[in-house]
Amino acid sequence: MITIKSKNIDFYYFSGTGNTFLVVNKMKEVFQGKGYSVELKPIEKHDASAVNTKNTIGLAFPVAVFSTYNLVWDFIRNLPEVNGTEIFMVDTLAGYSGGIVGPLRTIVEKKGYTPIGAREIIMPGNIFFIAKDKENDKKVRKGLKHAKKYAKALIKGKAKWGKVAILPDIMNVVSRGGLWLTGVNLHQKYLKFKVKESKCSKCGLCVDLCPVSNIKMEEYLVTGNECEYCMRCVSFCPKKAIPCVFNYKGKTYSAVKARKLLKDD
Repeated sequence: MITIKSKNIDFYYFSGTGNTFLVVNKMKEVFQGKGYSVELKPIEKHDASAVNTKNTIGLAFPVAVFSTYNLVWDFIRNLPEVNGTEIFMVDTLAGYSGGIVGPLRTIVEKKGYTPIGAREIIMPGNIFFIAKDKENDKKVRKGLKHAKKYAKALIKGKAKWGKVAILPDIMNVVSRGGLWLTGVNLHQKYLKFKVKESKCSKCGLCVDLCPVSNIKMEEYLVTGNECEYCMRCVSFCPKKAIPCVFNYKGKTYSAVKARKLLKDD
């Protein structure tokens, strides 16, 4: 039985350093192979209130501090109220979330959506300890297999979107109201990204990549106080001119070339 009633899927996604981008493209490939029309739409470039509620809606994003980024939550909160529009989600993570699947289901159900599936997919981490390329490649291949399997499950009506009543809601409050906000505030005050001027080529790539327009190019780049720590500027800088103090030995990770994330879908 096929539960995705609409043959049109609008897949809204945010990808920090490319893991989620790879997953949504793999799922798009599977959907299109079964006759679905799929539009990939970067969350940072679209207005949630203007989504086409006649189409099935997909949501995809990375995990950050057990939850996800404020820009993603803002998009979700601004989704319009509907009467049964189907929706599914997928997130990418290095380990554990805890504050997403259940709370997100509660939000979309209250708005009138029909949740048809949720999946969390392990992919390489992009902060703290960066694994070797061989290990990361292995994780990516395994993650994309799970993405393919999940897309097939959605098509066959076998995907699930569960909800454990208490723990996810607690984790969501902690991650969004406590650890996440505290972490960002501390970062803005003490650990704001600063360019190494001797390395910076003033190419402006970081300005173009920042999803919240937090970077401006003056004599050298200047960062504001809206950073969401998505790691794009750090991971894609061609000169490694934007260090992250949390990254072991200054290593970085990106799953795709920067131009992939800059391309409008």
